[in-house]
Amino acid sequence: MLFTFYLFAVIAVASSLGVLICRNPIYSAMSLVCTFFCLGVIYILLNEEFVAVIQILVYAGAILVLFLFVIMLLNITPDGELFRLNIPKVIGIGITIGFLAQIIGLFLSGLQYGPKDIYTVEKLTEEGSIAVIGRLLYGEYVLPFEVVSLLLLVAVIGAVIIGKRRLD
Repeated sequence: MLFTFYLFAVIAVASSLGVLICRNPIYSAMSLVCTFFCLGVIYILLNEEFVAVIQILVYAGAILVLFLFVIMLLNITPDGELFRLNIPKVIGIGITIGFLAQIIGLFLSGLQYGPKDIYTVEKLTEEGSIAVIGRLLYGEYVLPFEVVSLLLLVAVIGAVIIGKRRLD
C-alpha cells in the first residue's frame, strides 16, 4: 500500500509539472486530468471513497471540461519559441524557488499538523466522514470556500470577455 501511494504521488507530481511545462494548452489540460486521477487514487488509499469520487467527478469532469472550453474559446495556439526569458519569468522563477524553500523548511522543521485526537478514526466512523467534511466546509471554512467559488466565476467571465473581444 505504501508503494502504491508513493507511485501515484510521483505520477501526480510529474503530471502536475507537465501542466506547467507543456507549451500546448491541450497537453497541459491532459496532464491536469492525470493529476486529478492520481489524487483520486490517493484518496482511495486513505479510505475516503466519497472524496475520491467527488475529486474525479467534479475536478476531472466538470472543471476540466470548463478549462477545455475556455481553451477552445480563446483559440490558443503555441508559438514557435521554445524558451524565452524575460523579467516576469525571472521574477516568477524567484518566487517559486522561495516558496519551495519555505515548504522544504517546514517539512524539515517537524511540521505540526494541528490539534490531534479531534477527528479520530472512531469518530469519523461514528459520524461519517461526509458529515464532518460538510460541517467543516460550510461551517469553519465557508469564507475560503466562497472566495474560491468567486475566483472561479471571475476567471470564467474574464475568459468569455477576452474571447468575445477576439471574435469582434
